[in-house]
Amino acid sequence: MKVAILGCGHVGLELGRQLESNGHHVIGVRRSEAGLEQIEDAGFEAIRADVTDRESLAAIPDVEAIVFSASSGGRGAEAAREVYVEGLRTAVDAFGERDEPPERLVYTSSTGVYGDHDGDWVDEETPLEPTTEKTEVLAEAERVALEQPPEHGFEGTVARYAGLYGPGRYRLERYLEGPVTEGYLNMVHRDDAAGSVRFLLEEEVGRNEVVVVVDDEPVDRWTFADWLAEQAGVDVPPKRTTDERLADDELSDAARRRLLTSKRCSNDRLRDLGYEFRYPTFREGYRDALESYTT
Repeated sequence: MKVAILGCGHVGLELGRQLESNGHHVIGVRRSEAGLEQIEDAGFEAIRADVTDRESLAAIPDVEAIVFSASSGGRGAEAAREVYVEGLRTAVDAFGERDEPPERLVYTSSTGVYGDHDGDWVDEETPLEPTTEKTEVLAEAERVALEQPPEHGFEGTVARYAGLYGPGRYRLERYLEGPVTEGYLNMVHRDDAAGSVRFLLEEEVGRNEVVVVVDDEPVDRWTFADWLAEQAGVDVPPKRTTDERLADDELSDAARRRLLTSKRCSNDRLRDLGYEFRYPTFREGYRDALESYTT
C-alpha cells in the first residue's frame, strides 16, 4: 500500500516507520525543509508541499491512502481553520479529482471536541459540545473528512486522539514537582496513536466512521501524580482543587475553559475492531521515562 502522510510530524513520523517496517511505501509530506530532514532520517520518502496550496500537492504521486495530520502550529482559531478545514478541503479535492484517487482518508482529530461531561464517559456516539473556537474548527474538519463529495470515490475515517504523550512529551517534571490540579487525564502513547491509524489502514476497518483513540484507563491527575512519585522514589507533589486554580487572576481564558471540561474517553470501539495496544495504560507507557529519570 502506498500512503501519503500530510503533515508528517510527531505521530506521523512514527506512523511512517511502522508502515515502512510492514512493507508499505510511505511518503511523508511537510512544508518546511527541516521537516523533510526529519522524514528522511526516519527512513522514508519526503516531499515538500503545503496542504493549503493545491498546486504544491501535485508533487505527491498517486497513493492508495492519505493521512491528514497537519498542524496549525499552536496558533489561534483562524490559523486552525486555514489548515484543518480549508487545508483538508483542498487536499480532499486535489486527490479526489485525480484519475486514480486514493481509497482511504484518515483525519486525525482530538477528544477536545467533546467539551465538558462532568467526568462521565464519552464515546463515538456522544454528541459533540466544543467549548472553544479551535475545537469548533476541529469538529467542522471532522465533518469535512466524513462528508466528502461522492464523486471523489474514497472513504473517510476520523481518528479522534486523546492527549498524546511519549518520547519528548512525557512532562514528568510537571507532575512530579506540581502543583497538580484535579481532573481526569485521557491519554494515548504516541506509538499507539500511530499504531491505531496503521491498524485502521491495514485491516481496512473504521471506514466512514469516527474511532476514539485513547488507552484503557483514563486516570485522575492526583492519582497519576502520586503513582509517578512513588515510582520515581520522590515525595508526592502538592495538589490544588479546580476552584483554587480558577481563582488565579492570571489564568488565560483558554486554560480556564480546559479546567472546566471533564470527561473519561472510552476506547471500546477501537478494541472491538481488534486493535491491541502496545501501551494499554500509563503504567506501561511511562516505564521508559521513569527508568531514565531514576538512573
